[in-house]
Amino acid sequence: MSEEPRSASALDEATRARREQAMKELSASRDAHQKKEGVTKGRRGLVIVNTGKGKGKTTAALGLMMRAHGRGLRVRMFQFLKHENAKFGEHRTLDALEIPYEGLGDGFTWRSRDLENSAAMALHGWELARAAIESGEHDLIVLDEFTYALKYGWVPWPEVEAVLRARDPRLHVVITGRDALPELVALADTVSEIQPVKHAYQAGIGAQTGVEY
Repeated sequence: MSEEPRSASALDEATRARREQAMKELSASRDAHQKKEGVTKGRRGLVIVNTGKGKGKTTAALGLMMRAHGRGLRVRMFQFLKHENAKFGEHRTLDALEIPYEGLGDGFTWRSRDLENSAAMALHGWELARAAIESGEHDLIVLDEFTYALKYGWVPWPEVEAVLRARDPRLHVVITGRDALPELVALADTVSEIQPVKHAYQAGIGAQTGVEY
């Protein structure tokens, strides 16, 4: 037998006051809402950037991939830092869903003993990603942690800009990583900056299986 929903009067004073204020604001927002005019319908390819120093940039891109895959879109991911043999939780899920992805890096760049090789790998990865963008075979492509390749000058921004502008107008491209170039932010249709408030690591809690990797 299901329980009866709790009435507002049963709430503590602070929660009840928060609820009453929210109900007023929500009602006013609902009554004032008007649909924006001139919004286009149908699919239009977006450039989406997830940047900032907070946790969740790649996680958000993976969630978007799952949503697109569920809608029948052809998706693919290129990871510019993770190496080709990485088998984190997301890779196991992508394998199970038969979603293609490539690890193009040599692990964490700040630990690399051969930065010239890291740069060469990034440029090679961009060549693969560029070919996929230009192939017309995908509906959504994720360039994970690609902002670093641009920030470090390993991949030339003018070339990336030209490819993004010339792509199929229905193709979505998602780019993640810290310190997105201002030029990329200006070009993008949607930019989310994820900033940290707290992180468990600061309290001495290590990376958790299924959460960080």
